[in-house]
Amino acid sequence: MLRWFRTGVIVTAATGLTLLAACSGKTAQPAPVPVGGAGGGQVGNAAAQTATETKLVATQVGDLGKVLTDADGHTLYRFDRDTAKPPATHCDGDCAKAWPPLLSTGAMKLDGVDKSLVGSLTRADGRQQVTVNGWPLYTYAKDSVPGDATGQGVNGTWFAATPTGSKAGKSSSDGVKLSAGNVGGVGPAVVDQNGFTLYLFTKDSKKPSKSTCDGDCATTWPPVLTSGDVKLDGIDPKLLGTVNRADGTTQATLGGWPLYRFSKDTAPGQANGMGVKGTWFVIEPNGCKSGTTSTATTKTTPKPAAPAAPAPSSDTYGY
Repeated sequence: MLRWFRTGVIVTAATGLTLLAACSGKTAQPAPVPVGGAGGGQVGNAAAQTATETKLVATQVGDLGKVLTDADGHTLYRFDRDTAKPPATHCDGDCAKAWPPLLSTGAMKLDGVDKSLVGSLTRADGRQQVTVNGWPLYTYAKDSVPGDATGQGVNGTWFAATPTGSKAGKSSSDGVKLSAGNVGGVGPAVVDQNGFTLYLFTKDSKKPSKSTCDGDCATTWPPVLTSGDVKLDGIDPKLLGTVNRADGTTQATLGGWPLYRFSKDTAPGQANGMGVKGTWFVIEPNGCKSGTTSTATTKTTPKPAAPAAPAPSSDTYGY
């Protein structure tokens, strides 16, 4: 059941509500190599390895509790769009630059981790990536020192991995908030709980609600996922709904349109995704795509709008 919060009143409606507003206007992966335990591959021993040692350590990191770290003490993460059964990665290209995979390059040393859960899979480039309980592991390029966990909850799909391969901490999808705000150079817009601009994709459908953005598309345009309460501020609860995605997750909709963030928006108030490929548009609080350049404000502006960043280059991935 979804529960909507508005001016202190809880509104309950069936999941999947998609009342509409009247508006104008996996990349295929090679099969993993399941040799060992639940992780999908053999941990091995030093005698059989000749390369550098790979290390997994159960470490207390801030309020997250015990999570996995590598040999340098950097937090390790899992990606919700990967799969554990069978182990498969869906993070390549630019994704893998931001989230470097933890590679198995030699003997595996474990500290506080059950050996039977550790394995590996073969990536598209032929390298072996470490898995725990089937989940591929990654570091995060923006974590600068041991103990950092700035990747926790990014785009609602990245989470620090526990020693058993589960997600650490509380899922950000449990704290989704949609607010009516104002974005410079665009005008009225819906923003999330962090002040980031939300978008609709015209290749989706709103009646019935359906998302057609998966795989690499969903890496560039992360869907707004929800697994519980959605808070509203300045938005009609009748416009809110959800849609089930192909991967089994639940995506929030507004006016029937599935909602997304844009990975190239790096600060609240930006709208770099506006008009990309002629198919991606900022969504207004009435559930319609933005089609103006008005800078009129709405009553609620959750965070001061930052200056809009330069428009994306012509090669920006937009599907």
